[in-house]
Amino acid sequence: MAEVTRVVACPLAQLPPGEVLRLDRAELRAPVSVFNVDGELYAIDDTCTHADESLSEGWVEDCAVECPRHASAFDLRTGQPSSPPAITPVRTHLVEVVDGDVVVEVGTPRPR
Repeated sequence: MAEVTRVVACPLAQLPPGEVLRLDRAELRAPVSVFNVDGELYAIDDTCTHADESLSEGWVEDCAVECPRHASAFDLRTGQPSSPPAITPVRTHLVEVVDGDVVVEVGTPRPR
């Protein structure tokens, strides 16, 4: 079974719609990004599976983030890439608001 790490990312007020927060903490095995898309929160591994590029630096449209290096886009709900060159999905993580804080359960996939 995968290890789950529960992380308080920030107060919800610090992550308004249209913003992204990159978490790069020692307790995480890899950076994770939290996106606020029209009030809905999504958390994915931050690194593109095709190239070592931060997805938090990419462009968000609808519910997908485009890698800034080679333009592969990943669905924030599923982690699935929509176009080459990336063919491997990124991991998704459960994210919720608890007592006004954005909390990410790294290692727990987002329910579909």
